[in-house]
Amino acid sequence: MSVADQSAYVEGLALFRARMQCLFEEWKAKPFSAPENQFPVELLNALRTMGAFDALFSVEDNGLGLCQTSEGGQVLLTLLRRIGYLSLSLGRCLEGHVNVVRLVELYGTRFQRHALKLQLENGNLAGIWVTDGSSAVSIQREGPSYRLSGIKGFASGIRQVSVALITAVPEHGEALMVLASTTDLERQRSGPGALTGMQASGTGAYDFTGLQISSDDIIGSSGDYLRQPEFSAGAWRGSAVALGGMDHLIDLLRQELLERERAGSPHQLARIGEALILQQTAAMWVKEAAQAAYSAHMKSEDVTSIVNLARLAVERAALDLIMLVQRSLGLSAFIKGKAVEQVMRDLATYLRQPAPDEALTEAAAWFVRHDWPEAGP
Repeated sequence: MSVADQSAYVEGLALFRARMQCLFEEWKAKPFSAPENQFPVELLNALRTMGAFDALFSVEDNGLGLCQTSEGGQVLLTLLRRIGYLSLSLGRCLEGHVNVVRLVELYGTRFQRHALKLQLENGNLAGIWVTDGSSAVSIQREGPSYRLSGIKGFASGIRQVSVALITAVPEHGEALMVLASTTDLERQRSGPGALTGMQASGTGAYDFTGLQISSDDIIGSSGDYLRQPEFSAGAWRGSAVALGGMDHLIDLLRQELLERERAGSPHQLARIGEALILQQTAAMWVKEAAQAAYSAHMKSEDVTSIVNLARLAVERAALDLIMLVQRSLGLSAFIKGKAVEQVMRDLATYLRQPAPDEALTEAAAWFVRHDWPEAGP
């Protein structure tokens, strides 16, 4: 990238940051009134209008490279954190959308990257649905095309997602990544049941049985979805969304204590101080994880181990924060319909990511024999 191009790129990122901050301040000031099981369509549309989805693509594709460059990654961190503050449910869907763009950038052909950009040009939402439902999704060749069979469960944004990246298991070999249209309403199924939190994410299931796809819909090669470091490194984005939920919870705590005229109590001040320590500790871990994920010099094991530890550090900080809020506010923190009660449930549900014990022990096993990597140039 030439000096002039780099200057234009930096300016583009700065303008995007400014638009993002304006959107955040506008929506932060809105009253907390939407039903918790209602998908945040208006906020999604606001993101589309400000160009958040276009910014994810590479500079070559007229985007801002939020998924490709370290500078873009820091802006993406702020975007995910801000949306996590406004709506953890939308943050989950946005994080999934980013994951799809990132995986196609890494493993797709030029044709596939261009095709995805066309599919998402109007702000259409992509989903990453890899958890199997009542029957695992398989893929079988039929002449020049392929046929899918099976159901994906825990599909976030079931009614809003128009294209999903799923995993499908062939007769022989590891799972393949497949990009499939998800606009057939008759294929939509009910979800696992009413979740305690994150109801606005619209989690359901989708039946892919009988759906025909072409070879152009298969992304990468067998086993690419689980390939490291990307498989683990992408978890930093979920941590950034959770951090936004922590930000919101602390603001709600401060606001209620001020309204009750209890903010001057030394015991409440101690809890506020502890909450801020948790928040900033989580923020430092997320920043460290994002830098590792975009690093060009770190070993794959360093990247995955740092991101895994960051994910668990954020989870622990968020759970400790929830306990502090409950102790500070007492029973009023458990009143259904209050923002603080809903945000706590959403955050607790959001934090339930897969295989936490494995993530911890694998990271520990690496760093027990290796030093922490030095920061890059």
